[in-house]
Order: sequence, then structure tokens, then C-alpha cells
Amino acid sequence: MKYIDGGVCAPKGFKAAGVHCGIRSKDINKKDLALIVSDEMCAAAAVYTQNKVKGAPIAVTREHLRDGKAKAIVCNSGNANTCAPNGVEIAEKTCELTAKHIGADPADIIVCSTGVIGEELLMEPFEKGMPPLVKALSYEGGTMTAEAIMTTDTVSKECAVEFELDGKICRIGAAAKGSGMINPNMATMLSFITTDAAISAGMLQKALSEDIKDSYNQISVDGDTSTNDTVAIMANGMAGNREIAAEGTAFETFCRALNMVTEVLAKKLAADGEGATKLIECQVKGAPDKQTARILSKSVISSDLLKSAMFGEDANWGRVLCALGYAQADFSADDISVEMGSAKGIVKVCEHSALYPHSEEEAAEILSEKEIQIYVDLNQGKESAAAWGCDLTYDYVKINGDYRS
Repeated sequence: MKYIDGGVCAPKGFKAAGVHCGIRSKDINKKDLALIVSDEMCAAAAVYTQNKVKGAPIAVTREHLRDGKAKAIVCNSGNANTCAPNGVEIAEKTCELTAKHIGADPADIIVCSTGVIGEELLMEPFEKGMPPLVKALSYEGGTMTAEAIMTTDTVSKECAVEFELDGKICRIGAAAKGSGMINPNMATMLSFITTDAAISAGMLQKALSEDIKDSYNQISVDGDTSTNDTVAIMANGMAGNREIAAEGTAFETFCRALNMVTEVLAKKLAADGEGATKLIECQVKGAPDKQTARILSKSVISSDLLKSAMFGEDANWGRVLCALGYAQADFSADDISVEMGSAKGIVKVCEHSALYPHSEEEAAEILSEKEIQIYVDLNQGKESAAAWGCDLTYDYVKINGDYRS
């Protein structure tokens, strides 16, 4: 397996584009409408936010994916179409408009929106933007799509891998967006995944639902679970491998490739948190079970106190133990060790759940890097997990204080 370029267009038979249609602002340099289209009908699956308040596009997409098939994904940024007048009607009309222009059935369109909650979304921008959007579709258009789904993101986020099944070269590509309102609970902000591997809709759903437990669900920027979180995946089978219809070696290979993509994007999402200056990774090992390791690692990177300490380059390891201690998991807190690391080295700060003598100056130097690792050993099992977050800075408040301005 190896990483390749191309994003959502890396797999065979996928075209993509992004244009400005006027939803976000009058700045024509800000793309706000994205489209991904497959040459062939795809097996498709998705996971969604667990927030009780959900964007209208989620209801429409759920209905469209009941048959496990999709042809395209359309997404706008700048308006979440959540708690908005006629939200479902707008989402459905967007699918109808998209289908008309690409020659598909509206029921085969996945629709998503991201942006401000509670504002009316009109059809006029879609009607204006769809013709140039379809005209711009390209087998090299992955980056345009990644840019068009951005909101407060400072960089677009793409990844793709190449792997082999049955002697056939297969690819998985993806784009993601997210910078604030990030605390995934079943899905993530928005992520669109494409593959030319042949795999049934049922196995695609199984692979995606399991994968996010150790990728997108293990990130947090600010503890807020969005109303529009969606991860959608489409598989058109154009690589020519035997269809994966059950568990086995081929399915395991597919899942490994999928995780290579989603883990990279999870880290990119966490690193681009609103106002962030540092990516924080917490690795927990020695846990009694996998779920405990997941819960504890995410509790650490979600702690506002710990995030603030990392911004200040302060090795305040007590905040690590505090975050472990209030997590909803069954484990012993009697024999925990903690190390903090970066490209500048590793320093042990805690052993047997107590202070381990160390140099504060050395620790501060290690924490001055842009990527920081926190290593936790519970010393009570063999399971491990990782989670990713970012520091909490003054700019986070500034960005969200005038988000609608």
C-alpha cells in the first residue's frame, strides 16, 4: 500500500469540481459548491452525526441511501441548511437539479451542506452555479472539491492510497472539511470517500462504521458535535477486483487501506482546528480493553485545561491524569505513567500516578513544537488507542465571536 495524489479523483471513474455560486459571500475566489460524480453507479454507505438536531440534508441522504446506491455527491458550504425554512425541500430540489444536469435519478444523489445554522438557504445560487459546476467536472478536480467544502478551514484536506486486490490495482481517495464545532460522535464534520474497488454496500457500511471508531471519532477541537456531520463513501467497482461480499483477506486489506486515508485526514482536521497552533496526539496503551483506550485517549485531547497548557508549552501532567480520571471508563488509576514528546525528544513526567522528576525547561522545549505526543501507559492490559486534538488559543474565541460577520 502506498499514498498517492488525486484525492477523491484518485480512483478510476470519478470526476469532481468546485465553483463559487454565491452562497458564502460575494468573493468569487471562495468556492462554495462542490460535486463528485462517478462514471458508474456505486455501492454507497454513510454515517451521520448523533446530534438530535440534524441538518435537512441528512434526512434526504438517509432516504436516498436506503438502497445502498449512489451516483454523485453534491455539497454546499456557507449555509448548513439546518433549522432553516423549507430545509428538506431545498435539499430535495438540489438533488433534482443535480440529477437533471448529470443525467441521473435524484434518488441516487447524496446531498450535504455546511456552514451557518438557522439561516434560510435559497435555490437561486444552486440554479446559477450548477451549469458551470458540471462543466468544470474533471478527473483531476479533487482539489477543487476539497476547497469548495471548506468553511473556517485554513487549508483543504485530501488523501489517497493505492493497494492491490486479486491482482488488480485499487484506490481509495477522500476529502474532508472541519475546523470548528468538532467533536465527532458517529461521524465527522464532512468527509467524502471514493474507491474503485468492488465491494457490496453492506460490507462498505461495515467497513466505514468500524473504521470511524479509530479515526474520525477520535478527534476533537472544541467538544461541540455538529448538526451536519456526515461521512459518505462510494465504490464504483471499476478496478475490476472480485466484489467483496463477506469478511476475509480482501475485506481486511480494504479496511487497512481505508484506515490509512481516514487517519491521515483525522490528523489534518485536528491540526487545522480554529485558531490552533499545535496538533496534539494522545496514545494510550496498557488498557484493559479497546474501548477504554479510545475513551481515555479522547478524554485527554478534549480537555480544555490540557489544550490550554499545550498552547502555553506547560508540561502540566496533572491535567492529563485529571482528564483520565473523569472519563466514563472502568479502569484503575493507581499505576499510570505519562510521557510527553515531539520531534525534540521525549520526557517522562509521571510514574506510578505520581510526579516523576524532570526538567521543566526541557519539557517546555519539547512542547514548543507544532506536533506534540502524550504517551499514557495504564499498566493493566494489552489494548491501545490514539486520539487527536489541538491546543486552545486566543484566536479560537476571536474566530467564533464573529463567525457570522
